[in-house]
Amino acid sequence: MNVYCLQFDSEWNEKEGNFESVSSMLNEHSIEEKSLIVLPEMFATGFSLNPGLTTLNEPGKTELFLSKLALEKKSWVIGGMCQPSKVKDMAYNTAVTFNPLGEKISLYKKIHLIPVLNETKYHLPGKSIESITIDAFQVTPAICYDLRFPELFRLGVKAGATLFVVLGCWPKSRIEHWVTLLKARAIENQAYLVGVNRIGKDQEMEYGGKSMIICPKGEILAGDNEDHGVIEATINQTYVRKWRNAFPAVMGLSNGEN
Repeated sequence: MNVYCLQFDSEWNEKEGNFESVSSMLNEHSIEEKSLIVLPEMFATGFSLNPGLTTLNEPGKTELFLSKLALEKKSWVIGGMCQPSKVKDMAYNTAVTFNPLGEKISLYKKIHLIPVLNETKYHLPGKSIESITIDAFQVTPAICYDLRFPELFRLGVKAGATLFVVLGCWPKSRIEHWVTLLKARAIENQAYLVGVNRIGKDQEMEYGGKSMIICPKGEILAGDNEDHGVIEATINQTYVRKWRNAFPAVMGLSNGEN
């Protein structure tokens, strides 16, 4: 399966502008059908802690864009966005997944909210992981600060995960943590790891990019730069099975076939 990661500078609370950026990047790039397209955390607004703006006309507005994108490219799409909650002035930071028919198949709510950025004042935490079938892979998504918590990824492996997708708005000041932890999560779980981070600046932070596609041995297949663009690689479920059989560090954990 081909994977395409979009690394770009999200405009602050400008959904239409960010939709246009995504569409333009993909239209300028050859996308093979039945691939996986991944967008960063809160790609349509940037990491804005203003639920009144981020959830305006949601979930319909951003989900409709992602649904049309999946249908147009005949591929799976995972993108980060804010979803309304029943609690006043609070939202969920989510990763939503659409299949090639444009159907929503998963909604993951970020479990670990980052307290040093006051995210806990504006977002509610999710309570459980998601396990999604995408082509031959079993996929568990995660969002940014989740990356620091290895137990989430172990739960994913126990649910059968062979691919993890991490959406980020990871600051440049701590970008080496991002790089190190992405590799570690791939190695310790013997799974592919797709980490998609934004670049540029907003009112609060500067972001470090370094979106990467990493194999189960921890080798970087594509990415590891701060450039605007599409990062792509081909991944193979058989490779996961062969490596887990050859070096059985996680054998017995997974509910799926190894």
